[in-house]
Amino acid sequence: MFSVPMLLSNVLQTLNGSINAIWVGRLIGNSALAATANANIVMFLLFAAVFGFGMATTVRVGQFFGARDIDAARRTFGAGIGLCIVLAMTTGVLGGLLSRPLLHLLSTPAAIETEALAYLQVIFFTMPFGTLSMMVGMGLRGAGDSKTPLYAMILTVALDIMLNPLLIRGLGPVPAFGIAGSAFATAVASFAGVMLMIATIYRKDLPLRLRGAELRYLIPNGPDLRYVLGKGLPMGAQMLIMSAAGVIMVGLVNREGLNASAAYGASLQLWNYLQMPAFAISSAVSAMVAQSLGAGNHGRVGEVTRVGMITNAIMTAALAALIVLFDHPLLALFLGSDSPAMPIAEHIQLVVTWSFVLMGVMMVLGGTMRAYGAVVVPLIIMTISLYPARLGFYFLAVPHIGGEAVWWAYPVGSGVSAALTWAFYLSGRWKKDAKLEAGRPVPEQTAEQPA
Repeated sequence: MFSVPMLLSNVLQTLNGSINAIWVGRLIGNSALAATANANIVMFLLFAAVFGFGMATTVRVGQFFGARDIDAARRTFGAGIGLCIVLAMTTGVLGGLLSRPLLHLLSTPAAIETEALAYLQVIFFTMPFGTLSMMVGMGLRGAGDSKTPLYAMILTVALDIMLNPLLIRGLGPVPAFGIAGSAFATAVASFAGVMLMIATIYRKDLPLRLRGAELRYLIPNGPDLRYVLGKGLPMGAQMLIMSAAGVIMVGLVNREGLNASAAYGASLQLWNYLQMPAFAISSAVSAMVAQSLGAGNHGRVGEVTRVGMITNAIMTAALAALIVLFDHPLLALFLGSDSPAMPIAEHIQLVVTWSFVLMGVMMVLGGTMRAYGAVVVPLIIMTISLYPARLGFYFLAVPHIGGEAVWWAYPVGSGVSAALTWAFYLSGRWKKDAKLEAGRPVPEQTAEQPA
């Protein structure tokens, strides 16, 4: 029940991105859709660092909240938000200035570079809105509130869906911004959503609200900053390594031509839905395990992990089956039924989709280990699975099977990642030297392994 609002939020967010892609593809064309796919990969690269600090903040808030140390939870929450806003403003300005070189690094086709640049620059300069929304939502979930972020996401999605066609095409006194209008719509909607969360926090006097002298917590310093940086950097590095590999994959796909690039962009939209259950359940597992540690209820950890894995496997497998069975009408939403990219996109679904079930296993186990502070070995495992495994397979296979190597590299990398993560979890080494932030050591045999 705790993960359901998180899942709905993720589904709404992904649905919002899909609808925006439909608006862009239908109102502007396939070249614009390919442009947004290239730009969004770069943005994911930048949000990755913020996500790492957000997860570290969520874990620490959960531990303090489980121990009922509310002031310490507020202090951590403020430190995380302050750090990430400064980071977002800095990277937003630098990214906006360096957008064109970044697109060149992606081997972005010349036909879509102008559109991708216009879209990316707006997204960069409005990045603080999305960052603040992410941080506030993750902090609330760490304190056990997954509903308020859901309500904010509903507002964000509703506004974004309505504003996209308006700002892309224009109406009356509203000028037509083209592809940049889609980015402006997302920024306005994100701002409205985060304002709703902040208003709810103060209206309901929720535990994480900051008042008076507590506002100084927004200036990160001391143990909270050390924890958020120490744990957040490896977690952010995981996302950065993942998104950097994604950037490389986009470059490899772009070499296959415009149709392959458009097919890949449409496929990414469907894969986003496949990842939603794993993201939500992994985050829920991490928050629940952190609160259990803070409360001294260590025996609950194994049960939380086991249920999380079973639930995720069922949900992800069901979604994968539906996507493969109905791939043509789903892909047609983005490409159009007669698009020359359609056969490529349908083939991609058959090869890649099932591998997300394996990725879900890795993510849920990672949620438990993250709550114990084990962040370095998962980083190493991810690096191995994405580079020596996935990209290594591509470069070894491409002389033999050509462009097929791009698609088959996905299941190879996912299989290696799931196997290594499961082996590390079963070893129990992730429990060693784990410390509760209240100062109590985690007993050696407290976290049971799932059956």
